[in-house]
Formats: sequence, C-alpha cells, structure tokens
Amino acid sequence: MAQLDVVILNYNRGDLLRACLRSLFASESVHQINVWVVDNASSDDSVAIVEREFPQVRLVRNERNSGFASGNNLALRQIVADRHSDYVMLLNNDTLAEPDALHTLVTYLQQHPTVGAVGPKLLLLDGSLDLACRRSFPTPAVSFYRMSGLSKLFPRSARFGRYNLTYLDPDVETEVDALVGAAMVVRTAVVREAGLLDETFFMYGEDLDWCYRIKSYGWRIVYDPRAVIHHHKRAASTRRAIPSIRAFYAAMRIFHRKHYAQRTVAPVNWLIEAGITGKEWWALGRNLLRPAARRQVG
Repeated sequence: MAQLDVVILNYNRGDLLRACLRSLFASESVHQINVWVVDNASSDDSVAIVEREFPQVRLVRNERNSGFASGNNLALRQIVADRHSDYVMLLNNDTLAEPDALHTLVTYLQQHPTVGAVGPKLLLLDGSLDLACRRSFPTPAVSFYRMSGLSKLFPRSARFGRYNLTYLDPDVETEVDALVGAAMVVRTAVVREAGLLDETFFMYGEDLDWCYRIKSYGWRIVYDPRAVIHHHKRAASTRRAIPSIRAFYAAMRIFHRKHYAQRTVAPVNWLIEAGITGKEWWALGRNLLRPAARRQVG
C-alpha cells in the first residue's frame, strides 16, 4: 500500500472545496490517501467548512494570498520532509474526482518506474476535454502556432496542434511534455530531485516549469485517460479576471525567459515578447467589454 498526499490550494471558494473534498473521501483505493488544504487567506467560510466538516484534513493557513506555487509549497515542504509519502498530487479545489481516479494514477506510477508524473483525463462541465491536461512545452515555434491562431485553424495537424496535442485521441495513453497543476500526481522522490514549484510564478506556468524540470532529470511524464477528474475550470480566476489575465501572460514571459530566451536569437525573442504583450492587451480589452459573468482568462 502506497501513501498519496493530495494538496488542494483554496482561495475564497468554500463551496467548491466542500464538493471536491467529498469526492476525494468517496474515493475507492487500497492506498492511503492524506488530504491537505492550503488556504490562501480566504475571507469566506472556507476554513470553517474544513474544520467543521472535514476534521481529517490537514489544514495549512497561509497568512496571505501568496499565489499558487507559494501556497502549494507550504504543504509540499512538509510532505517532502516527512519521508513517509510515496506520491504527491496537486489538485484544484474546482475538481471532482471519479471514485477510482486516484487509485488508477497511483497504481500507474507503481507499475511504471521510469514515469515521474502522471495526469488524468480532465473533463469540463460540458463533458469536453480540458485541453490543458496534456501539453507540449511552449517552445518558440509551438508558441507561434498557438498565438497566431494556426493551432485553432488546424487542430488535427501534428505540427500546428502540438501544444494541446489536439491531433491525438483523448482516450489513448500518451507520453507528454507537461500536465496541468489542476490534477497531477508526482513521485515524492522526484519532487526532492527536481525541487518544489518555482515561486517566481504567481499563478499559471508553474506546472509547465515543474514538468520541464522533471523531464530534465530524465523522468517520463504520461497522460492516463483511464483516470477521470471533472474540472469546473476558471471558477476562481473569473471572479478576478483582470489580475488573472495579467498573471497568465506574466507566466508566459517568465517561462520563455527562463528556458528558451538564452538559446533564441534576439529578433525572435523580441517578437515573442511583443506577441505576448499584444495578446495580453487584446485579452484585457476584450474582457472589459464583456459582462462580468462571461469574463475569462485564456
């Protein structure tokens, strides 16, 4: 029996957190599952819900909203130091796990010793695939295909649809570059090797960076569609759409500068930076013209 430590970051969404925790404690698994909730200084009743309804949860109270990477790291540091955990899972508070999802993911890692991280099939509320759950790294070429719209025009193309792997069958197990921080399981030993989440990223991008570092140590990363988790995507970020948009595009800049800028010629770097800024302005302007209920990040 393995030990899985699930870390859920929460900020002002006690309603979603309650549903997420209920789905976790209804999980069917022979493995030991420990659940951690890191609350990023919520002003709603999130903490009270956890203390009253889920006393078995290990609650970590952050004194401020320090972001996704920093908040998750508060629990990850304790888990890594404890030395009893075999696997850690990042899970969004706006998710609902199928009863066998966690068991399937842990068992997969047990059976595949060269795989450092595995992620489930994430389904949106309408039943469609959350495209972020299996991705390629946003190299300059891949980023160009995405920002220029070629990926949407030719989703079945192995070249242009590379970022979200839209040319692949979502029901087939696939080795990928990156998973999404909304739901991914990583060997605790790999976390010790590759390090914690990079707190330079406030929100968005830290999962791509983590996967990049995990792969740099020679570990494989796999998408396993047999495990299914439902995702109420952007439930929190749409409440603060403008700051979330800024964080989204800031993460793109940070990732490019950290991993690609030094080996990319200056004119291309300039075009990438200009493209990110242009997309950010477009997203900000478009959202300001929308009703609040329809605002979104990406």
